[in-house]
Amino acid sequence: MTARKKTTQVTKSLGAAALALAALSSLPAQADPIADFYRGKNFTIIVGYSAGGGYDVYARAIARYINRQIPGNPNVIVTNMPGAGSLASVNYIYNIAPKDGTAMATFGRGIPMEPLIGVGKFQFEATKLNWIGSASTELSVCAVSQKSKARTFEDVLTTEIAMGGEGAGSDPDTYANLVRALTGAKLKLVTGYPGGNDMALATERGELDGRCGWSWGSVKATRPTWVSGPDALRVLLQLSVERSPEMPNVPTIYELTKSERDKQVVRLIVSRQTIARPFAAPPDVPADRIEALRKAFDATMKDKEFLAEANKLKLEIVDPVSGADMQKLMADLYKSSPEVLARAKEVMAAGPAASVAKPK
Repeated sequence: MTARKKTTQVTKSLGAAALALAALSSLPAQADPIADFYRGKNFTIIVGYSAGGGYDVYARAIARYINRQIPGNPNVIVTNMPGAGSLASVNYIYNIAPKDGTAMATFGRGIPMEPLIGVGKFQFEATKLNWIGSASTELSVCAVSQKSKARTFEDVLTTEIAMGGEGAGSDPDTYANLVRALTGAKLKLVTGYPGGNDMALATERGELDGRCGWSWGSVKATRPTWVSGPDALRVLLQLSVERSPEMPNVPTIYELTKSERDKQVVRLIVSRQTIARPFAAPPDVPADRIEALRKAFDATMKDKEFLAEANKLKLEIVDPVSGADMQKLMADLYKSSPEVLARAKEVMAAGPAASVAKPK
């Protein structure tokens, strides 16, 4: 073949390739079914508590940024659905909310344990919820105001104090019952408050001494003057297995528990601290949309602007937990031994009989 013929053949090949590329470039971009679905839609975040509390503050901060990460950038709406210590919101998200990926809820971290060890009117299966993520792990405490007679945990072994509650399965009720059952503490549980802000106001009024299952991160975010200074809360007990570096001189419920079986019960119940600020979507949502929501949540937890606002609001974003890890945790918890579950149910069942309803 002559050089001229070779040049002609190469030229024809290049021309054909150019025409092919031009044809491909004229085709419409491949559709993104996730973005197409969410574009122009409303995405609802349901908060299982009244406005102003820790869960509400976290949810509203996340809502301002997560739409950037969800394909199609839907409009994000936050709505409050208090009731039964946030159990109402979980029953709703499980049974009534649309199962198309346009809604998720945040609720008490202990609620997923309710079908396993609780006595409430649960209408959901925790392992079938689609877990999206948790904004943080958490330190929870039993604490009282400066008005309380109790100064240390030893005081509540002989002196009765009134601690606030929200309803069966909520942290304040669960932990008050746990502490009372395992240590003999004289805690009068006054239950039925719509949320943390309501209990804080009742504590300010002197209607309550304080509460157990109190998120220390929430205290720092919503009432920083209660962390240090003349109005600082007296932290009586840490609801954990190990002492936090923040409170090296405050005992834990684990170290005050005597029997090995009861220590296992403590481990089971305090595991909820791993999912301190949980978000979950209904069951039966298409898997690709759940994956998109999980990725969006994880990306939001790394968003520099979100983290700056969280810091400004004093929201602790500590070791966020992925939805996949939460799904695994639920599966593992629901494999707990029958002996430990029986004892945990015994502890929880003893609580309501010793509780009183909040004043009207």
